[in-house]
Amino acid sequence: QVQLAESGGGSVQPGGSLRLSCAASGSIFSINHMAWYRQAPGKQREQVAIIESDGSTDYADSVRGRFTISRDNAKNTVYLQMNSLRPEDTAVYVCFAYLSPYMDYRLYDYWGQGTQVTVSS
Repeated sequence: QVQLAESGGGSVQPGGSLRLSCAASGSIFSINHMAWYRQAPGKQREQVAIIESDGSTDYADSVRGRFTISRDNAKNTVYLQMNSLRPEDTAVYVCFAYLSPYMDYRLYDYWGQGTQVTVSS
């Protein structure tokens, strides 16, 4: 059974930094793309950043230049380095992976439970 587990959330002052991690565990054949989403109270879920299997990336305009997504394929882990954090970055950050479980080889969506990021003075 495949699971995604996030870590690294917390509270930080405006201008601060946080690094989120998300490790995929279980019987995994391959991982296509991985991404970070966020959802703030009363707002729709927003894709923050995505990274393909070849390492190419894309970002939401609201975080471009401040956030960096990366992945360690050997560890099935994706990271989100968040710098110059703003109060409007406050949200639950959720990890996503599009992957094939071992012995299945079809691609499925997997989601983590989410980790809270709060930016406040």
